[in-house]
Amino acid sequence: MSKLDDLIKELCPDGVEYKPLGDIATISRGGSLQKKDFCDEGIPCIHYGQIYTKFGLFAEKALTYIKEDVAKRQKMATPNDIVMAVTSENIEDVCKCVVWLGDEDVAVSGHTAIIHHNQNAKYLAYYFHSTMFYKQKAKLAHGTKVIEVTPDKLNSVKVPVPPLEVQREIVRVLDSFTLLTAELTAELTAELTARCKQYEYYTNRLLSFESVKYYSLEEICDIVDYRGKTPKKSDSGVFLVTAKNIRKGYIDYDKSQEFIPEDTYEEVMHRGYPQIGDVLITTEAPCGFVAQVDRDDIALAQRVIKYRSKDIGLLDNTYLKYILLGNEFQSELERQSTGGTVKGIKGSRLHKMKIPVPDIKTQLKVVKYLDRFDSLIHSVKDGLPAEIEARNNQYEYYRDKLLSFKEIGA
Repeated sequence: MSKLDDLIKELCPDGVEYKPLGDIATISRGGSLQKKDFCDEGIPCIHYGQIYTKFGLFAEKALTYIKEDVAKRQKMATPNDIVMAVTSENIEDVCKCVVWLGDEDVAVSGHTAIIHHNQNAKYLAYYFHSTMFYKQKAKLAHGTKVIEVTPDKLNSVKVPVPPLEVQREIVRVLDSFTLLTAELTAELTAELTARCKQYEYYTNRLLSFESVKYYSLEEICDIVDYRGKTPKKSDSGVFLVTAKNIRKGYIDYDKSQEFIPEDTYEEVMHRGYPQIGDVLITTEAPCGFVAQVDRDDIALAQRVIKYRSKDIGLLDNTYLKYILLGNEFQSELERQSTGGTVKGIKGSRLHKMKIPVPDIKTQLKVVKYLDRFDSLIHSVKDGLPAEIEARNNQYEYYRDKLLSFKEIGA
């Protein structure tokens, strides 16, 4: 039997009381500070946006500061208080929180709740990120574009309140488990990054040639530019591949799902029907993403240009895909692109860009190796994120299990 089991058996053998948060805490709204108030030194502050993006569950130091005269007009959290973001764009993020463990009071922005309590702060923070709390906040949340849980509604949230000794032991176990999960995730992420860099290195080595003739794309490819009138959309029909679906080497059919009516397919695609093996490149938003057509029952949208080898004895389509993905071509594409925030390139300029074209035997050899590398890297890309997700799911399962108690009288 574990130490936690012993404590529960000794201190709360008949169960744990579930109390409204308002019975164990006072909840107040945050202040009015804004990002424009930030400065390099002064009084520490927490902006609600940082809770989503910068902080973990606990914070001993602030990331930003405000001047003393600004701080005098703000709401302050004291050490061990919990600062909760009460607005968000989605139900998952609303009510995320951070425990302030600093040595001094911290100013808190609006769109927050300051929870001053008499319990173990870390225990409450873990509970506020549990599945049990999620179910409660989902019922309290309102809004569409902006999801909100007002601070006064938080008073009604039910929280299991075991003795402090039990809370401390749960925190100890979860702190250890959290650290282990973070270390494993970091190792897996580092492995994924290393594999991607290795893939990129060997790809560029294989696509580097000496004394090879260069051809412009318009010399050796049949070209169809689908830019122009936006096709009519429908709820079902023929899948429409847009710039959003074209990733670095493949078409992502899950990224954005749009369709055109089947009876308009010929009208939309009259310039040229896609065939398996055709190479696609985006000209804007994003610019320079490349994919190879892997099914012919699709339509192609604006900002997509299709290339197909005029002579497969001179140019292999899959080799074309890889060379367009390579550093040499992508760097030149970047140089020739225009625009500020959104980069783009005109088709007339893109078609004149040149690529190295070795003999077909060499191309097929390059394709053979790169296909093998591509298969391996996608196996890693699929496998490691799945492993990371499994670790996180395991963590969430045990966290929820540790925070679930028999209720007294239930």
